Amino acid sequence: MKVAVSGFKGRMGHEVVKTILKEEGLELIAVLDHKPKEKNICEIAEFSTVDVPVYSDLATMLEESKPDCVVDFTTPKVGYNNTKTIIEHGVRAVVGTTGFQAEQIAELRKMAETKKIGAVIAPNFAVGAVLMMQFAQKAAKYFPNVEIIELHHDNKLDAPSGTAVKTAEMMAEVRDYVKQGAEEEVELIEGARGGEFEGMRIHSVRLPGLVAHQEVIFGAEGQGLTLRHDSYDRVSFMSGVALAVRKTKELETLIYGLENILD
Repeated sequence: MKVAVSGFKGRMGHEVVKTILKEEGLELIAVLDHKPKEKNICEIAEFSTVDVPVYSDLATMLEESKPDCVVDFTTPKVGYNNTKTIIEHGVRAVVGTTGFQAEQIAELRKMAETKKIGAVIAPNFAVGAVLMMQFAQKAAKYFPNVEIIELHHDNKLDAPSGTAVKTAEMMAEVRDYVKQGAEEEVELIEGARGGEFEGMRIHSVRLPGLVAHQEVIFGAEGQGLTLRHDSYDRVSFMSGVALAVRKTKELETLIYGLENILD
C-alpha cells in the first residue's frame, strides 16, 4: 500500500515516517512540508538511505506520486482543507490533525461516500487513550458528575484537545445532564473553572516536558473514580496509525474516532 505523509517535519509526522518505513505492506512514496528545504528526504541525515521526494504542494504530490493513502498530521488551520483535497483526488486519508467541527466532519464523510473511499479522522491514535474514552463513557452513565483535565506539551495549538472533546461527546451520549459546580459559583479569575461542554468542565494544561495525558475525574457521594491515560512518547500513537491506514482499504466512508475501527 503506497503511503504519503503530510506534515512530515512535525513531531507526529516524523514518527509516522519512521513507522511507515518499517511496517510490512506499507511503502512510503512521498512526503509534504509547507516550506521544505529539501527535494528528497535522503537529504535529512536520519533518512540518508531513503529515496522519497519532498513536496511543498498537496495537490501536486497527489497527482504525481499517486498514493493509496495520505496520513495528515499538520495544524488545525489547514487540516480540514488538506483532508478535503485528499478526498477530492480520490485518495484515502488518515488524519490525526485536530480541531475539526462537526459540520466539517459531516461534509467530509459525504464526500468520502460519494467517492466510495475510506478515511479515518481520530483525535487520538493511542489504543490506551481510546480505551480510556470508552471506560469514561461507561462510567458516565452512573457518575454524571465529572470533569476532564487534559495535559499536553506547550507547543500544542488547540485547546481543549480533540481527545478531551471526543471524551466529553461520548459521555454526553449516555450521561444525565448535570452542570458542574455550585449554582452561584463565581470565578475570581476568568476561566478558572475551565471550559464547559454539556455541563461538564474541561481544563487544559500546557507545559514543556509533557506529551499527551488526560484524566477523567468522577465524583459521587462518598466515592470518586479517576481514569487516566499517559502517552510518554509519540510512538504510542503509531500502532493506531498503521491500523487506520490498512483499514481505509475496507471502508467506503469516513470514520471519526479510532474506537470505531477497533475489533
